[in-house]
Amino acid sequence: MTKLGSYLTKRSVNKSDLARKIGATKQRIDKLSNDDRSKLLLSEAYLIALALKVDVADFVEEMCGDLKLID
Repeated sequence: MTKLGSYLTKRSVNKSDLARKIGATKQRIDKLSNDDRSKLLLSEAYLIALALKVDVADFVEEMCGDLKLID
């Protein structure tokens, strides 16, 4: 399970409803939730945050907070 998958599960989000709200397919949300090789687009992250009524910056931090710059 990906970070997004854990995030959605923790908040009991219905993936079909989320997909409908952001204009994506349920298959895309499932792939983003389960496949570590899939990449969450910035536009998708923005729309997901809006749909979940969470702060966009907090959501992006939650999804990408472990990324670090290379020295």
